[in-house]
Amino acid sequence: MLANLTSALFSFYGYLVLVYMIIVLVSYTSMMLIALFRIRKEKKLDKYMIDEENISFIYSQPVSIIVPAYNEEVGIINSVLSLLTLRYPQYEVIVVSDGSTDMTESLVIEHFQMKPMQKTIRQILDTELITGIWQSEIHPNLMLVKKLNGGKADALNAGINVSSYPYFCSIDGDSILDESSLLRVMKPIVESNKKVIATGGNVRVANGSDVQLGQLTRVHLPSETIVVMQIVEYMRAFLMGRIALSRHNLVLIISGAFSVFSKQDVIDVGGYSRNTVGEDMELVVRLHHENRKNHEDKEIVFTPDPVCWTEAPSNFAGLRSQRKRWHQGLTESLWAHKSMTLNPKYGALGMISFPYFIFIELYGPIIELTGYLYMLLSVFMGDAYIPFALLLAMLFILYGSVFSMTSVLLEAWSQKSYPRLQDVTRLFILSLSEAFWYRPITLVWRVEGIIAALMGNKSWGTIERKGLRTEGSQDQK
Repeated sequence: MLANLTSALFSFYGYLVLVYMIIVLVSYTSMMLIALFRIRKEKKLDKYMIDEENISFIYSQPVSIIVPAYNEEVGIINSVLSLLTLRYPQYEVIVVSDGSTDMTESLVIEHFQMKPMQKTIRQILDTELITGIWQSEIHPNLMLVKKLNGGKADALNAGINVSSYPYFCSIDGDSILDESSLLRVMKPIVESNKKVIATGGNVRVANGSDVQLGQLTRVHLPSETIVVMQIVEYMRAFLMGRIALSRHNLVLIISGAFSVFSKQDVIDVGGYSRNTVGEDMELVVRLHHENRKNHEDKEIVFTPDPVCWTEAPSNFAGLRSQRKRWHQGLTESLWAHKSMTLNPKYGALGMISFPYFIFIELYGPIIELTGYLYMLLSVFMGDAYIPFALLLAMLFILYGSVFSMTSVLLEAWSQKSYPRLQDVTRLFILSLSEAFWYRPITLVWRVEGIIAALMGNKSWGTIERKGLRTEGSQDQK
């Protein structure tokens, strides 16, 4: 009797995983097709000509670039240099040192010849105490804000208080922008006549590439396989998922590494939350929440052309810390705004976007991990389960590898970030292996993120920064 019950439950769960995987595959296929049509349309445009045309009418929208930095000594100079060479008519750069204990502050002050300045600060958002403000003598639009440690959200709120302009751009202290990135990420905002209140740009991995004076001079794949797998993962997330969701104003995540917001709209909802490790997603969801509650027709969009290059974790410990934190932030944000789920009051956002993020992005790691376990147990449950396990394995490979391979081809066709054939070939081959080792490992870390959220753990963890390679240095072995 017990054996029959166990067998029945085992079979039932197998069918449950099968149905789930079919739903996931249909969702991803739909998003892939939407992204393909969007990319195909934009590929025909002369983006550099459009940039020149945008310069004139975008002048009326100056931007404050806020760089929250905690112990970013290895990358902060290159990051700031990239910001000072942006093709944008009017902007300011505000580096916010969030109680750094390394040489971040002294490096910025010395390299950019900074002096203390007096500036009236409107305490619009509550933050930890600001202990000083410095201004560059050679770049008057560059400031350094020193404050007591309060976390990334607190540093961003402090930057908002200090900022002068109606829009602000958030960029991580280890990231580099292409010279046209700010111009392109602001384009949807300016063209929408204030209907678009936030935009996110494309984020790519800079490990292995050469940097000189804050600019990437040569894009090249790194030697570490774990970093290359992250490049594949970024391609799939940005080129497929966010392009498709953005089409219908369903984006719940725009990367904190590179995003632009209407300052007044952010202030109206209380700024960044200091009670979550996923402050970027939580802010986006809160903006959606308030807009729908107030019946406002405002949009949050993703645009693939603006590019931000960032340093990805180069070891398993750092990657685990990052992925655990990301999924914890996802869990906290969705829970905080759970009332929007399947709520027709919030339109497609509540009826489509929230269910997608909950049942596919949030619960997905748990179901997928148990699916892998199911396939392993099928070997010991008898020959009758082997064909079913093989079917599941095929679906896992299709989901975990084929979509990644498609993303690599889409990127090679549209963006051409990696012009060398050997780089594209390596990306393609490694993406095929994703379902067999990389995805199961990251699923475990994402489940840890769910557990951390349930336990109320607010630790960010640590990621070792090596800095980006300067031009002329010895190639990585």
